[in-house]
Amino acid sequence: MQNKTKIVVLHMKELIYTAIFVALAILFIILLIVMFGKKEPEKAVETMADATYVPGIYSTSLTLNNQVVDISVTVDENHINSVELNNINEAVTTMFPLMEPAFDSIAAQIKEGTALSDITYDQESYYTSQILIQAIQTSLDKASAAKVSQNDT
Repeated sequence: MQNKTKIVVLHMKELIYTAIFVALAILFIILLIVMFGKKEPEKAVETMADATYVPGIYSTSLTLNNQVVDISVTVDENHINSVELNNINEAVTTMFPLMEPAFDSIAAQIKEGTALSDITYDQESYYTSQILIQAIQTSLDKASAAKVSQNDT
C-alpha cells in the first residue's frame, strides 16, 4: 500500500475562463429571476386609481351685480394646493366688503387641510362664505369630472 503522489497541473488560462463562465451563469440566473419573478403593480397605475383629482387649475365664475369674479382652484392628485380670487374689481369690493376677508379665511383653512364641509366662518359673512364655498366645490367637481372622463378614455 504505497501512496502515490498525484500531481495536478492547472493552467491559469483555464481557471480564468471557468471563473468568467461561473460569474456569467450567476448573472444570467439573477437576470431571469428579476425579469420573470413576481412583479408588484406599477406605481403609476396605483396612483391614478387612488387619485382624487386630475392635476390642474379649475375656475368657476361668480356674477355679482353684473361683475364677474373668478375663483381658481389649483389641485394635484390628492390635495388642494391653492385657492385664488381673480378678476375682482373695486365695484365688487365696494358692494361686497366681506368678500375678500371671508375668502382669505376660507383659503387659509383650505391650505391647512380643512375639508370644505368643516370650514368655519363668521356669522356676519354667512351667505358670502356659503357662495364662495359653493364656487370652490364647483371647481373641485370639475377636477373630479375630469378624472372620470380621463378614466373613460
